[in-house]
Formats: sequence, structure tokens, C-alpha cells
Amino acid sequence: MNRDNAPGYDHRAVLAIGGNLEHRLTNLQAAVDALEDTPALEVVRISPVYETEPFGGPRGAAGSADLSGQPNFYNAVVVVSTDLTPLTLLDRALAIEQALHRRRGEERWSARTIDVDIIAYDSLVTHNNRLTVPHPRAHERAFVLVPWHDVEPDAKLPGWGPISALLEALKPISGVKRRDDLVLQL
Repeated sequence: MNRDNAPGYDHRAVLAIGGNLEHRLTNLQAAVDALEDTPALEVVRISPVYETEPFGGPRGAAGSADLSGQPNFYNAVVVVSTDLTPLTLLDRALAIEQALHRRRGEERWSARTIDVDIIAYDSLVTHNNRLTVPHPRAHERAFVLVPWHDVEPDAKLPGWGPISALLEALKPISGVKRRDDLVLQL
């Protein structure tokens, strides 16, 4: 879904949304709706929904990833036009997660109702105690790059280059399935 003729704000940001608990599509749609309801922010593009296998996972007894019992994720990418600062956008993303019952403080890669990550903000490259942009692992995550490529095939991940080249480096890509039967609306 694209709004190419939208008047827009001064900045462009790419957000990845995903979740694998409860009503996955409903939670993704609620995140899109909450973003759209944010003052000084307009959703410009929404990627198709992808069903993806869990990545990483809680550590098993021997220190290896144990993904058993985790349902697959639904993931999408949302491109926004905004006048929010990166930190204000982060605060909004965290508020959306909290409203959708995301429990923070859990082990990394644990199952979740929703995750809203800032992948890129203009061409900004920054790292501080609250926010790293671009997202530090976006370049290696097909569940981010594949949907982003769908809506912006010529996009570049700041500091890493064209997302098409990053996707090429990840081939063969497995565990990322486009779900044309699931659609997010503006």
C-alpha cells in the first residue's frame, strides 16, 4: 500500500513491525493504526505481510538457540514521513508496544505480541544509550530486508548500502514467506 502523493513531513523513517503471539495480524494492524494516529507522522507505504520463522530464540541448556514452541512471526515494513525526532519516534514505538501488551525485559528473541523497530531514519547513523540507527542487525535480517525491498527496491541502508545487495548476500533466503492473503490497511 502506497501514498506516493502524500504531502509529507521533513523526514523519512523505515520501521519494522512483527509479532508471533495472540492475534498476529490484528496486532500488526493496530501498530499501523497507532502510527497513522501519531501527530506529525504519516504512513506512506506498507509492505506485504510475511510469515517468518523465529530468529535467534531463547537459549537452550547447551547455549544453542531453542525455538521450540514459538509460533511463526508475521512481519511487515512501514515507511513513514515525519517531523518527529528519532528519539521521539522511538518513544512512540515503545508506547505502541506497551499498548499492545509487549513485555520488555524478557530474554532477547522471546515470543512477543508486537515489536516496532526503527530500521532507518533519513541517512542518519547514530548510536547512543537509547537508540542505534540504522538498526544494528537490519543488514542480516531477511524478515526486514525482503518486505522493505517490496516497497522501496532502490532503498539504501545507511552505512551498509543498497538493500538489494544486502539481500543478494543473504541468498539463499529461507523461512520468509509472503502472505498475500493477509493485508494491512491504512
